[in-house]
Amino acid sequence: MNTSGPLHGVTIIDVGQIYNGPYCTFLLAMAGARVIKIEPPRGDPLRRRSVVGGAALPFAMLNSNKDMVSLNLKSERGKEIFRDMVLRADAVVENYAPGTMDKLGLGYDDLKAIKPDIVYAAGSGYGRSGPKSRYPAMDLTVQAMTGVMSTTGFPDRPPVKAGPAIADFFGGVHLYAGLVTALYDRAVTGRGRLVEVAMMEALYPSLSSSLGLYYGSQGDIPPRTGNRHAGLAEAPYNVYPTSDGHIAIICVSDEHWINLTRAMQRPDLAEDPTLETLKQRVERMDEVDELVSGFTSRHAKQTLFDLLSDHRVPCAPVRTLDEVINDEHLHERGALEWVDHQMYGRVALPRSALRFHGQEKTELRPSGELGRDNAAIFGNWLGLSQDDVDALTEDGVI
Repeated sequence: MNTSGPLHGVTIIDVGQIYNGPYCTFLLAMAGARVIKIEPPRGDPLRRRSVVGGAALPFAMLNSNKDMVSLNLKSERGKEIFRDMVLRADAVVENYAPGTMDKLGLGYDDLKAIKPDIVYAAGSGYGRSGPKSRYPAMDLTVQAMTGVMSTTGFPDRPPVKAGPAIADFFGGVHLYAGLVTALYDRAVTGRGRLVEVAMMEALYPSLSSSLGLYYGSQGDIPPRTGNRHAGLAEAPYNVYPTSDGHIAIICVSDEHWINLTRAMQRPDLAEDPTLETLKQRVERMDEVDELVSGFTSRHAKQTLFDLLSDHRVPCAPVRTLDEVINDEHLHERGALEWVDHQMYGRVALPRSALRFHGQEKTELRPSGELGRDNAAIFGNWLGLSQDDVDALTEDGVI
């Protein structure tokens, strides 16, 4: 537990699963909160993925710095213990399907009755109300429902999902923001509240460029634009070939375009009156991309990145995961840290992207085996005797 973070002294009961809820509570833990992760007797579904091959590695990434206990919330004794834990906590985080915790008698209304100032943060795919609230929601299905997939990929090919699990993680970040906002309100007013975040609603604003094209065309469905700008409003804006891979280049301003022509040693392009403005370059997008590709394909991506950076052209080499995992920048800043994990071997685990200057560096405490902290939490924190803890184990409650 971090004793220097801005959330030091805050206790969170985490019944999140997979990515959405656990990422929210990971951010809370790294900000100094005490997060007690409750898993069912068989463990978080993410933990149950095959360890061989690293499929369960995300569990380690999202559950550092949490106390880890197992508790059967379907048993009456498990429910009693959960309520006792809530009485000692500030907030509960869950991302089950809407209504799941209510059916267990552990939803917001149930917990508010015993602890009026509890903050209850619930993540879901489509929210707790509305005609889609009961739809099955996973990252893939939310990407499909939100329009992300229809705008991703190339126009002559089927729609594809975004590579990362953006719905889960966008939702998790918003859930963190909502919970901390509610904690601030409680500190001022003394009131608890229910906070909910729908992944669909968290994703929608990210479609801004595609929506701009939709409204600008008076309602025509925008085509998938591949690596071009989603609103087809920037040029050059694409991923271009190099002799050893690819590089991403974007010219937002006329100045960027002039800088690019200088790097290309093509003063004729800078002086071409038909390419002088952004509007003109967008109208001749295919020609612009062909010109840029002819230049980039003659260079290695790192050499080209250095050249374009010297000319102040926004760009970046398209890197592999191996390059990112070993990025000296991320490791020097402490965003990634090599850890010898007892379950997954040597891995680079992330820290929170939220940086609170003046906070001491939080030591990473990697996730561990199911129920690792049962004795510490149920015994030392909750006050149960060793006989009680042994009985809970025998009865399958923990």
